[in-house]
Amino acid sequence: MTERPPALRKLIEAARAAYTEFAIDPAAKVSVSRIFAALDGGVGDLKGDKSKLPVCSYLDDALRVRLPQRSLGALMDAFAELEPELGWRRRASYDLATASDNFHDGHGNCMIVGPGGYENRSDLGLGVSLLAPRVRYPDHDHPPEETYLVLSDGMFRQGDGTWFTPGVGGSFYNVPMIKHAMRSGEKPLFAFWALWMGQS
Repeated sequence: MTERPPALRKLIEAARAAYTEFAIDPAAKVSVSRIFAALDGGVGDLKGDKSKLPVCSYLDDALRVRLPQRSLGALMDAFAELEPELGWRRRASYDLATASDNFHDGHGNCMIVGPGGYENRSDLGLGVSLLAPRVRYPDHDHPPEETYLVLSDGMFRQGDGTWFTPGVGGSFYNVPMIKHAMRSGEKPLFAFWALWMGQS
């Protein structure tokens, strides 16, 4: 049976601990419980990519933030250890009307576990998004439900609601196909997301 590399195992365990502590929405709790149970049940195909994007120049700033919560600090440290093995991607298509002019080079997404990720599998997604300062991510939606865990300052919106600031350690849940977006302020925005794509 294929085994996960130690750095990936460390990241998954750190994500489990952080999500367990900070995902307080009942639907989010169910979703992340399914995700980590599936991760315990088997390992997908492992592959290396290591592609970088211009926005990665802000990654050190994002990772340099010291987090008072032990579980969040452990998650950040685990990601920093694994990141050199990971590949970053731009959003393939987006609504130009709702994206900032600097979006193309001002954002990057990294699928750690999931479709096309470092561990490739189709039932779930665990990854991160990074925005350079003063970038507006476009309105978008997707079929999988999603639970965010935010590790920086930044603002988010669901549907046509008002923008809100979860704060460091803030977590919120997106129902399937809800329109949502995010934007950074004067500092980079860095957030984890967990997608459940399997059967309920």
